[in-house]
Amino acid sequence: AIGAKEKSLKRKIMSTPIVIDNPKLQRFELAVGHNVAIASYTLDQDNKIVSITQVVTPEALRGQGIAGKLMEGVVQIVRAREQKIIPICPYAVSWLKKHKEHQDLVL
Repeated sequence: AIGAKEKSLKRKIMSTPIVIDNPKLQRFELAVGHNVAIASYTLDQDNKIVSITQVVTPEALRGQGIAGKLMEGVVQIVRAREQKIIPICPYAVSWLKKHKEHQDLVL
């Protein structure tokens, strides 16, 4: 039988939103409930530079730090793929300036 502690942990893991790359639509996605925050991008021809063109958070998710969680997931994916970021969207520019630990990824 699963104890209360394990159930609580399982619930937390299942409710933790995960950023995924949707290359077909050229966007990173963070689904929360029935809403999806997105960071649209373009890639250079060598797939080494990710230009973040737009970050959009649905009205229902605003004010909850979702766009920041999305950007955190984006930089984790970019770093794992050994890519670099060119922030074009004003939100992406601002977020990356505030998070100095990711400056090594910014072109």
